[in-house]
Amino acid sequence: MRVRQMAAPLGAIVEDLDVRAVDASTAKELNRLFCQHHVLVFPKQQLTPDEQIAFAEHWGELIPFPYGSLPGYPNIIELRNRGKARDVNQHWHSDMTYDPTPPKLTMLYALEAPAIGGETAFANQILAYQELSAGMKKLVGSLVATHSAKDLARLYGQDPDQASEAEHPVVRTHDESGEKALYVCRAFTRQFQDWSRQESKALLDYLYEHCVRPEYQARHQWQAGDLVMWDNRCLLHYAVHDHGEDPRLIHRLQVQGTSPV
Repeated sequence: MRVRQMAAPLGAIVEDLDVRAVDASTAKELNRLFCQHHVLVFPKQQLTPDEQIAFAEHWGELIPFPYGSLPGYPNIIELRNRGKARDVNQHWHSDMTYDPTPPKLTMLYALEAPAIGGETAFANQILAYQELSAGMKKLVGSLVATHSAKDLARLYGQDPDQASEAEHPVVRTHDESGEKALYVCRAFTRQFQDWSRQESKALLDYLYEHCVRPEYQARHQWQAGDLVMWDNRCLLHYAVHDHGEDPRLIHRLQVQGTSPV
């Protein structure tokens, strides 16, 4: 296999590798690359749902998505282009931070991709943390935030009072690399522990803007056959909907993580 850097802030493209043939030794090397680059792109794959699952299981146990899945595959959801007005992913977020143990990684496999547009943007939260001032690092390092799925439940027609909520540190330590990263997102973070929502808003708004500065970002332009995995422990991502009605069909799954610390 050949590995080349995707962009300065994050990401690597792994070429000439059939992920169906990955053994334990190769998976260990891929995990090293994953912890270094946080996004891995595997072009030109030809995968069934079972083969995507088998590759993902090198990283751990898969978890179901609570709001619908691919028939016969409770751990895979199908993402289709249903038009910009119905796209619920047009915001910066880390997946399922409202769970006590959010997924450590998300893996997407593209069956169809638009000729132009439809990129996924990523923002490196390790860099975002590193570039805070010493005083701000001290403040955010002392904070815990509440994350909620109430708004997401409403989008899917579910009872928001039954939606998952969790509390996580605002600065998360990566459980493999030991690096510190900001861990808030506009989609799911509601307020700081022991702060009111009004008090929390000013600091959260600042962090939301800081987290996604252009110099922390990279984008992936999808092609059919691309398999992409990213690290939810230290990245935010955004599905850019600039491809109109062009088809975009992706299978998504996630691997169980640990409680953020």
